[in-house]
Amino acid sequence: MQQLAWNPELPTAMRLRQLVALALTSGRPVALWRLPGAAHARLCLTLKADTALTGLPPVLEPSAPAGFAFFPFWDSDHNPPLFLPADLFFDLATPGTIQVSAAAAVRLPELRQRFAALPPTAPLPWHMSPQPVPKAATQTEYESFVAAGVAAIEQGTVQKVVSSRAVRRPLPDGFDALAAFKDLQQRYPNAFVSLVSAPGVGTWLGATPEVLAEITEDSVFRTMALAGTQPAQPGVAPAASLWTAKEMEEHAMVARYIVNCFKQLRLREYDERGPRVAAAGNLLHLRTDFAVQLNQVPFPNLGTDMLRLLHPTPAVAGMPKQPALDFLRRHEHYDRAYYAGFLGPVNLPETGSSRLFVNLRCLQLRPQEAILYAGTGLTADSDPAREWQETELKLQTIGAVLE
Repeated sequence: MQQLAWNPELPTAMRLRQLVALALTSGRPVALWRLPGAAHARLCLTLKADTALTGLPPVLEPSAPAGFAFFPFWDSDHNPPLFLPADLFFDLATPGTIQVSAAAAVRLPELRQRFAALPPTAPLPWHMSPQPVPKAATQTEYESFVAAGVAAIEQGTVQKVVSSRAVRRPLPDGFDALAAFKDLQQRYPNAFVSLVSAPGVGTWLGATPEVLAEITEDSVFRTMALAGTQPAQPGVAPAASLWTAKEMEEHAMVARYIVNCFKQLRLREYDERGPRVAAAGNLLHLRTDFAVQLNQVPFPNLGTDMLRLLHPTPAVAGMPKQPALDFLRRHEHYDRAYYAGFLGPVNLPETGSSRLFVNLRCLQLRPQEAILYAGTGLTADSDPAREWQETELKLQTIGAVLE
């Protein structure tokens, strides 16, 4: 990729807004994200309007192109997996320059002309999903769903299932998705904050705490088990929180599943650390981290192989995987779309690292409203009323930007 000066006289926020407008007004996809703990956001703009894929590309291998992955919970024609090549890559840490691919460099004069013609403060025409608005379950309906999940566990159909629901909320007057993206960065410095907009897919905003899989610049594969949830208590340190048997078993199931994935690949050389307590906004979770030194094992495709085995994890679907998915198809009664799918940057230009996150604590933008999503892991000890309350707590994370 080439590094070029890009309208350095403009303030960074305006340059970012006009790059987003450049994508949206020309019908192209765009992704913005801020990595956990990072000081600055990044942007990936794709020149190709159609970025839908068939199947899972090798996004966790060194040969993968630079870009951004955005995958649904269910792979279907109306929720296609996307890969957005980084034809233009903008790092807000170096706001005076952009990096462009060879394809983008050829069209740079045209892009500069379009950029210069864009009004600096016009409303942004975010992409909207053509799919029907998902059904929002009432409390009675959701608690009946949870009760059905508990009954399936007691009958031995599944060991765990993860229920979820969608909620419709009106957009406040003057809602600005870019301002909301900035707000989420400030509220949740340790979350992966994202804003993705693509034709046929719509616009999704989120702040997720959960890593699905990543390969670092020093060739380490990482994943995590993040399951078991309780509200943070004022004045109580996270490490001093008390956990129920239900919460600990919910977490242990996810950790055991990851270990079983390693065993399926005949991999024994991995590091496991946890469980520990991790804070995510107003919630606490149990977390166990796993790492593999790729330069010390004979598994060149480990990242992609593990991604195929992990998604969707027991933390968002249940286990055994197929019976849990079958249960959700019969009982959930709405389309998760990209909620509980995964997303993240691939083969970043400056480091070559790839980091994929589970798309939790997210909303889908519609013309006059936002669709918020939340779910809970069910075990034999789950209480329907408490599971409803847990989803209410989780909705507060992303819902804060609508207040």
